[in-house]
Amino acid sequence: MNAQNELQATIQALVAQGKGILAADESNPTIAKRFQAIGVESTPENRSAYREILLTAPGLGDFVSGVILFEETLGQRARDGTPLPKCAALQGIVPGIKVDAGKIALAHAPGDEVTQGLDGLAERLKRYRDQGARFAKWRAVFNVSDTLPSDLAIDVNAEALARYAAVCQELDVVPIVEPEVLMDGAHSIERCAQVTEAVLSQVFSALHRHRIALEYMLLKPSMVVAGKQAAQSIAPTQVATQTIGVLRRTVPAAVAGIFFLSGGQSAIEATVHLDAINRTDPPQPWPLRFSYGRALQDPVLKAWKGQAANATAAQNALLLRARLNGAACQGKYVSTMESAGG
Repeated sequence: MNAQNELQATIQALVAQGKGILAADESNPTIAKRFQAIGVESTPENRSAYREILLTAPGLGDFVSGVILFEETLGQRARDGTPLPKCAALQGIVPGIKVDAGKIALAHAPGDEVTQGLDGLAERLKRYRDQGARFAKWRAVFNVSDTLPSDLAIDVNAEALARYAAVCQELDVVPIVEPEVLMDGAHSIERCAQVTEAVLSQVFSALHRHRIALEYMLLKPSMVVAGKQAAQSIAPTQVATQTIGVLRRTVPAAVAGIFFLSGGQSAIEATVHLDAINRTDPPQPWPLRFSYGRALQDPVLKAWKGQAANATAAQNALLLRARLNGAACQGKYVSTMESAGG
């Protein structure tokens, strides 16, 4: 299979109707916080056991097309010796990999952050491909206030996203480009829309400069929502209208798919908003899917509690949320599905 066909095959698998991506790429410090909340120590053994529960949930491939893994997980094995990426592949789930090295404060830009990890990226990607990864993800974050993010923060993060995407495509790996406008703060939904439009405009300008083939990349944006501390109550239809409006003004139709991040929304909120977005009329030029971490995993962690005896209950919790988000991808979610088990 030539490079273009390989990229196309990965894209087609990921954008499958009624499916989305499970983000299971938490860094060790992040998953330690999640484990601490349920009283579980973050050891390599516990992390492997938990991620095995996720990747071996029977029938998960019916609603999940891809999984983003952390570097550690690529090298771990299930209890029967099967490499964890292969556990996903056996269910028809495409393995992917988080490749950025996290965010740091941006010099000369108080309150802004920049993502690092470009050094040595090509060498790492070659190794990840050998371990089964077919797509990658790089996350940039944008803090929001009346003055943030600065033009500098938007520019340098857009440039890094484009440089990362170029390295991926050169090595026949599909890049997921993730510019996250953070929910932290008391900003209005209108301010979120303003920032998101500015960010996405600059990101696609940088992608164009770096000659990214839009047909062989995926966008992972945040939805346009008000800040967590905002006083206003926002209807799902308003989230959908604002989000689609920004996307239509900034994202070329050639982009292969849009996979929304949940970004701190509750599991149910993320599903409701995804459904509202997919009910907008007329139909949009891109598949609109999900790439959720916490919004899929929080119910799983609460059911698991670090106990092997709870593995089936934890997998059932994952399957329910995946099934409901699969319905939301098609604009077919209704709240009664929560109590009816999907």
